[in-house]
Amino acid sequence: MEKIKLASVKFKSAGKVYYFSTDIELDKGDKVVVETARGVELGEISQSLKSISEFNLDTELKKITRKATQRDIEAYKKNIIDAQEALVTCRDIISRYDVDMQLTNCEFTLDKAKVIFMYTSDVRVDFRELLKELATVFRCRIELRQIGPRDKAKVIGGMGTCGLPLCCTSLLGEFNGVSINMAKNQMLAINIEKISGACGRLMCCLKYEDEVYTIEKQRFPKIGSRVKYEGKDVKVLGLNVINDLVKIDNGGAIIFVNLDEIKFKQKDNK
Repeated sequence: MEKIKLASVKFKSAGKVYYFSTDIELDKGDKVVVETARGVELGEISQSLKSISEFNLDTELKKITRKATQRDIEAYKKNIIDAQEALVTCRDIISRYDVDMQLTNCEFTLDKAKVIFMYTSDVRVDFRELLKELATVFRCRIELRQIGPRDKAKVIGGMGTCGLPLCCTSLLGEFNGVSINMAKNQMLAINIEKISGACGRLMCCLKYEDEVYTIEKQRFPKIGSRVKYEGKDVKVLGLNVINDLVKIDNGGAIIFVNLDEIKFKQKDNK
C-alpha cells in the first residue's frame, strides 16, 4: 500500500494551493506545519489526500513537517497580533527615512525567524539603511516585498460594486489575466471607471462570463452584417445575448427582435 500521498495546502482562506508530500494521515481542514521558501509556516489541508502516483511530477515535493499541535495554532494566533504591532513600529521607522513606500501588511513565519513587510510603491526603493535598523529592532530576518495594486486589494479587502466582499479576498486563489477585450466581448460600455475594481485595475469578474459570451455569440449574426427580417434585408446594430434579442435597423426604425425571427447564414458567423 502506498504510504506517500499528495497533500494540497492553503495558507489563507482565498490563497493559492501548494502541494506537498506526506506519509501522515490527514483529513481536509487539518492544520499542518510545513517548510516553504519563506520559512516555517502553518497551513491547512484544502482537500482529501491523493495518490501521488496519479500525478506526473517533474520535481520532488517537500514533505509536510508535522500535523500542527495546539501550541502551533496558539503561536500562529499570537503572531497575527504581534504582526499588527510590528506594522505600526515599521511605519514609525519608515517615517524617518526618505523612502516612497506605503506598508500594507506584515506577517511573521511560525517560528518568528523571519518577518515579511509588504508594501506598494510607484518607484524603485533603496531601503538598505532601513533594513539595517529593522533587523536591529526585530532581531530576525527581514523581507521587504513590493506588491502590486491587485495584491494590495487582496490583503486589505473591501466591498465590490456588486455589494459583496472582493473576489480576490474571498475566493480567488490567484489572479488570472483580465483584458479590455473581455469587456468588449461582453458588449459592455468601455467606461474604465465602471469596469475597474477597488484596486484600480479591470475587475476580475470580467473573466467569469467571457467564455459563455464567446460560445453564445456564435448563435447570433455579427454586428454590422445583413440579415432577413419579415422578408426584408436589414442591418444588425447590436445584440442582447442574455435575452436572445437582436437590434436591427428596420427601414429607419431601430427595434429589437427575437433571434428566431431573423434569418442569416450561421456559417458566416464562425
